[in-house]
Amino acid sequence: MTNDVYWFLLQILTSFLIGACLAQGPPQRRPDQYEDDQQYQPRPQHQPQPQQQQNQDQRPRAHDSTTFIPIIRFDKEQGADGSYKAAWETGNNIIAQEEGYIKDLGPDPDSQGENLNAQVQQGSYTYTSPEGQVITVNYIADEKGFHPSGDHLPTPPPVSPEVQKGLDLIYAGIKAQQEADEREARDRPQGPRNNGPPQEFNGQFRQ
Repeated sequence: MTNDVYWFLLQILTSFLIGACLAQGPPQRRPDQYEDDQQYQPRPQHQPQPQQQQNQDQRPRAHDSTTFIPIIRFDKEQGADGSYKAAWETGNNIIAQEEGYIKDLGPDPDSQGENLNAQVQQGSYTYTSPEGQVITVNYIADEKGFHPSGDHLPTPPPVSPEVQKGLDLIYAGIKAQQEADEREARDRPQGPRNNGPPQEFNGQFRQ
């Protein structure tokens, strides 16, 4: 066999082997190899570990510690004129009592022939603080707001005589001005005088 024939046969064999490899495609993987890859796949950082998830599930929840507090006593008397009296006591040593009535405030400036009324409430309640101290609050609520009092509530420091004297002068000046305005309104029912400079019909000041 000559060298040319030998070389020709070698090229044919090489081409045949290359074609067979290309036709076969990439190497096939066994199913157990896919399972191994899934088993050793890294877990995402944001997902908690099983032990951490178990610890989170064992944390106590707020609504699990709710305690039912019963009402031991509740009494109320209602009057036809809007007055009432009420008293109640709870199972955790809260004691309260309250009474109220309708207060006449006088004529209504916005509605002629009608009066203004206000519901006045006053009473007290007592409870025990977390430190074991018994707290008692007395209060009254009327047209001027809610006014509580108790030994545990802070009180403002006393006003010095100098400051009080200055406040009295201010209040006296305000009261004198109000009385002067009322006298002027009685003396001039047509309205207050216009002490401003004379004006032309177009609003310009006359020189």
